[in-house]
Amino acid sequence: MRENDMLEKEEIYSKVLRAGRRTYFFDVRATKADDYYITITESKKFTEEDGSFHFKKHKIYLYKEDFAAFEEILGDMTSYILNHKGEEVISERHQKDFKKEFSNEALENENTPKVSSFTDIDFDDI
Repeated sequence: MRENDMLEKEEIYSKVLRAGRRTYFFDVRATKADDYYITITESKKFTEEDGSFHFKKHKIYLYKEDFAAFEEILGDMTSYILNHKGEEVISERHQKDFKKEFSNEALENENTPKVSSFTDIDFDDI
């Protein structure tokens, strides 16, 4: 069998999720016995100081007998995170180009002099 024929047989169904520097590839592939399984590949782009770049890839193979448990645990984990931390993406704060947005109230409070409690003493009274 030619290499191209083999690739055509393996690539049954695919979807891509682009997420910033990361790209996720979801592929349905066929085993030698012509059963299907899923591969999930994370590809992350790294840029060097000289402008060159490379990709690091990590792959997960997921077989039919594990689908139900995988789906249940993934759903449980995503629900846990959303319930405890909400949908705001706080990791954006750690990116090089993140700019914190200030509210007018925060700026007004920052420019207001702080008053502490003290006793006013006139030294002429002593």
